[in-house]
Amino acid sequence: MADASWPDEELVVAAQRGDVGSVTELVAGAHPNVRRFARALCATPEDAEDAAQEALIILYRKIGMLRASGALASWLFRIVRNECLRRARGMWSDAPLPDTAVASAEDVALQRIEAGRVAAAIAALPDDQRRVLIMRDVQGYGGRAVADALGLSTAAMKSRLHRARTAVQRSLRATPEPASGDSHDDDQGRRP
Repeated sequence: MADASWPDEELVVAAQRGDVGSVTELVAGAHPNVRRFARALCATPEDAEDAAQEALIILYRKIGMLRASGALASWLFRIVRNECLRRARGMWSDAPLPDTAVASAEDVALQRIEAGRVAAAIAALPDDQRRVLIMRDVQGYGGRAVADALGLSTAAMKSRLHRARTAVQRSLRATPEPASGDSHDDDQGRRP
């Protein structure tokens, strides 16, 4: 269970002023909380460890830039969340465009909007569903490998994957898409 008094206000203020001992103590105290949050949010234990380490490195380097000492926990957790999302998106952005295709600025903007919508829908999933979906659909692991990595039966993994895919589809349908101007009812009212 997380310590309700973490982080100590005086420790944060001393760390912001550049006291190396306070910064070190703050990083050490933050580690279990950041690690626990990363494990709940990231798709794999490896991604969780990397995201937690990244957050602690940023804490160590940039604690002096933190405006309000009371905002430390939310700042760290936002870093972890962004790092987990970045790692999930990294799997999508590795696919190169065909050599003959030249994407317009509008196409690039629409792709970013769509990727953001998908990432937000995935991030909103319950932890058990998010892990299965990311490992199976984003990272491309086989069903048996995902089930084994998460300690699930194949049937349980498939069930969670189905629920996750359905929830993401439902979320994407509920989010308004950019208007295309096309009407599907163009043929109605015309005479043959």
